[in-house]
Amino acid sequence: MTDALTYREAGVDLEAARRAKARIAELVECTRTGAVASRFGSFGGRFRAADGRDLVASVDGVGTKLKVAFLAGRHDTVGIDLVNHCVNDILAEGARPLVFMDYVACGTLDPDIVTAVVAGLARACRDNGCALIGGETAEMPDFYGVGEYDLAGFVVGEIAYPAVGERRVEEGDVLLGLASSGLHTNGYSFVRRLLFDRLGLEVTDRFPDTDRTVAEVLLTPHRSYLAPLESSLSAGRVRALAHITGGGIPGNLDRVLPADLDAVVRTAAWTPPVEFRVLGRESGAPGDELFRVFNMGIGMIAVVPPGEVERVASEVSAAGCETFVLGELVPGSGGVRLE
Repeated sequence: MTDALTYREAGVDLEAARRAKARIAELVECTRTGAVASRFGSFGGRFRAADGRDLVASVDGVGTKLKVAFLAGRHDTVGIDLVNHCVNDILAEGARPLVFMDYVACGTLDPDIVTAVVAGLARACRDNGCALIGGETAEMPDFYGVGEYDLAGFVVGEIAYPAVGERRVEEGDVLLGLASSGLHTNGYSFVRRLLFDRLGLEVTDRFPDTDRTVAEVLLTPHRSYLAPLESSLSAGRVRALAHITGGGIPGNLDRVLPADLDAVVRTAAWTPPVEFRVLGRESGAPGDELFRVFNMGIGMIAVVPPGEVERVASEVSAAGCETFVLGELVPGSGGVRLE
């Protein structure tokens, strides 16, 4: 019997990443100025641009999802991933995006590939109401393989939903999960090791238990939650948001909790989409490992007062995003309990 696959075996050590962040925190904090209004570990960096005007910045990449794009020869979706990921991060801080910039690095510049990447960036920027104001394309021979590139982006937004940024969560608040569109941009080292190395699949093969190809499933763009949440956020019905990315629900929901509350998440409250069920079955990985690596079908969690849950769920669903009541906040020590 093949041993269960873990993220560490796939080349990603989450514990080492946690230790590195703890050490980096000291270096970051020593640069802090009076303009900084966020703490290390937030989804975005908040700072005072002028009296009464706070901005939020965030930077990210697409990770090894790019490897799938290389194999499939499809480059028009990874830019969407990048923009939406960054927009969701600053949304969790109560900000709407204003401007976006990108960085594309490659060994040998292929105009068709770069154009396809930027087309995805531009499309997502339009959809999120922000301007793509520039970027950098770096050509570095011998640094990247033929046909390979790296992609990163930087977003700046303005606080539009201050109640979210203040994270005034309370005991009894409800956890409302918003459905992901798939794997989003995390866990791809695990996925590639399993599908391509262990199972021997190609990007043109059918993804198990679906009628879609491996490429179609894996390259589904990361969802933006700005439009689905806009009405609820504008009305002040949401107290906090957690963008579920690397580290899964346990590694992101705790970022919006105070030291005296725990989040109880009932995993029976929703059925993970088929791709997550396939990954769990074929990898043999235990449930706690899967929940640390993947979003498991929940891309954003809104912390909502009990009396507002039905209204928020209705507004989000009207924008085409399914919701699930996952659990609630209880007295504790700032942790996340998966039950």
